Amino acid sequence: MLKAIEVTGNKDTRSGFGDGILEAARTNENIVALTADLLGSLKLNAFVKEFPERFIQCGIAEANMIGIAAGLTIGGKIPYTTTFANFSTGRVYDQIRQSVAYSNKNVKICASHAGLTLGEDGATHQILEDIGLMKMLPGMTVIVPCDYNQTKAATIAIAAYEGPVYLRFGRPVWPIFTNVADFVIGKAHKLSDGKDVSIFTCGHLVWKAIEAGRILEEKGISVEVINIHTIKPLDTEAILASIAKTKCAVTCEEHNIIGGLGDSIAQVAAKHLPIPIEYIGTNDTFGESGKPTELLTKYGLDTPNIVIAAEKVLGRKNG
Repeated sequence: MLKAIEVTGNKDTRSGFGDGILEAARTNENIVALTADLLGSLKLNAFVKEFPERFIQCGIAEANMIGIAAGLTIGGKIPYTTTFANFSTGRVYDQIRQSVAYSNKNVKICASHAGLTLGEDGATHQILEDIGLMKMLPGMTVIVPCDYNQTKAATIAIAAYEGPVYLRFGRPVWPIFTNVADFVIGKAHKLSDGKDVSIFTCGHLVWKAIEAGRILEEKGISVEVINIHTIKPLDTEAILASIAKTKCAVTCEEHNIIGGLGDSIAQVAAKHLPIPIEYIGTNDTFGESGKPTELLTKYGLDTPNIVIAAEKVLGRKNG
C-alpha cells in the first residue's frame, strides 16, 4: 500500500550526490572529481576539503573537462565530472560520444539541476532532452534516482560499475522516502503491488506518482507504482511482469515525452505486449522561468495530472 510509504525528511538530490562521492572516495582512492566552475552547486565542498589532491577545477570549459576525464581513465582513475545537466550533455555531446562512449571510457557524468525543477534559471538551463541524448549512446548507462538516499546510493554504486554512466539529479529540496538498499543498478524498484494500472516513473516524479497512487487507491483503483531509476539498461522483466497484470500504463518523467522513459516503456510494450499507455512529461516544448512546483503544474507534471492520466488509460483499457 502506498499509504505505508513514509517521508523521513526533505533534502535535495544533489546533496545525495555530494555525500555519496565523499563516502565512495574514502574507500576507493582512484575516484577523482572534476567540475566546470560549479563546486558549490554540486555539493563538492566536503570532498575538496578532504581530498584536495583528487579534485580538478576545469573552469567554464565543459568540453575540456570531458576530455580530461577520458584521459584520466587511461591511468586507472575513476573520474566524476560535474556540472548542470544542460552543460553535462547538450554542450559537450560530441566529446562524450567520441572520447567517452565510443571508446567505452570509465567516466561518470554527474548532472545536477536537471529538468523543469531547476526553476528560475529558465529554459536555457532546463534541459528536457538529456535522457534521450544519453540513452541513445551505445554502452552508456543512464540513471535517474528519485530522492536523496537513492542518489547517494547510486553515486556510490557507479564507482564499481565498469563503463560510462550518466547520473541525473536535481536542485530542489524533495521528500526522502527510500532506503539505500532499494537501489540496484538495472533493477526496477517496485513501490506498490497493483492489478488495475501500472505507473512507471523516475526522478522527482516518483514522489508525485506516489501521491497520485494514494488518491487512486482511495477511489478503489489498484495501482502498481514502479520506480525505473535505471533507464538504461532497462529492467524489461519487471516492466513486462507489471503490464501483464494491469494491461495498461502511465509513464511519468521530468523530461520530454519524446525520447525519454515513456518511449523506452512503449518500445518494450510494442515488442512484447501492446497495451494502452498515457504519458506524463513535457510535450515537445522548452521550459521557462518559475518556481519548481508551479512549473510542474503548468506543464502537466503534477499529481492531479497523473491521476487524470491513470483514469484515462483505464477508460481506454475498459472501453
